[in-house]
Amino acid sequence: MKKIVIAIDGPAASGKSTTAKLVAERLGYLHLDTGAMYRAITLRAIRENVPLRDAERMGTLARNSQIGLKRAGNGNRVFLQDEDVTEEIRTPEVSRQVSAVSSHPTVRAVLVEQQRHLARDGGVVLEGRDIGTVVFPSAELKIFMVADITERARRRRGDLAKTGVQLDDEAVAKEIIDRDTIDSTREASPLKKAADAIELDTSGLTIEEQVEFIVNKATEIMQQRS
Repeated sequence: MKKIVIAIDGPAASGKSTTAKLVAERLGYLHLDTGAMYRAITLRAIRENVPLRDAERMGTLARNSQIGLKRAGNGNRVFLQDEDVTEEIRTPEVSRQVSAVSSHPTVRAVLVEQQRHLARDGGVVLEGRDIGTVVFPSAELKIFMVADITERARRRRGDLAKTGVQLDDEAVAKEIIDRDTIDSTREASPLKKAADAIELDTSGLTIEEQVEFIVNKATEIMQQRS
């Protein structure tokens, strides 16, 4: 069957990354976590004391950064200038700052070009916040994942706990709400559901149910196009 592009969008902690990774594994597709690319740029800026709100300098930093996504047994590993930064890009400091960095058109132009290049031949599951509206508006399947704030905070706190970071529910929920506000109100590629996207509320679903839903939709489309 002809390979397609699957775009999965949604706010922070809605379940995009885990679901996208497993969908890609089921279909034998490449999983492209676009959020990880923005996190890598954010991490480098923090390390090098580049002002995060300086659009021109952040754009230059993005153009001069080498970001690699490599498949591993438990998902993608993220490399920045050939250094594995998979865990470091998920720290609370990076999470707090990444929305400001991703709001710069100068940064987005660089990374969107890379993302389109990687997905040009299909067979890719891309996840982020503007995949179906900006990066790949022609994607054959668009999913917009949502979940209630209580569930999202629980998931995010669990992810942080795995890295040794302990935060209470209120702090995590506030961080998520703040990110939602920045992501949905920024001028450059705001978080928005594409008109032809299928909304998937994951609040009461297991990971397997989420994956099964998307794989079934993808299979239907591939069969229709074959």
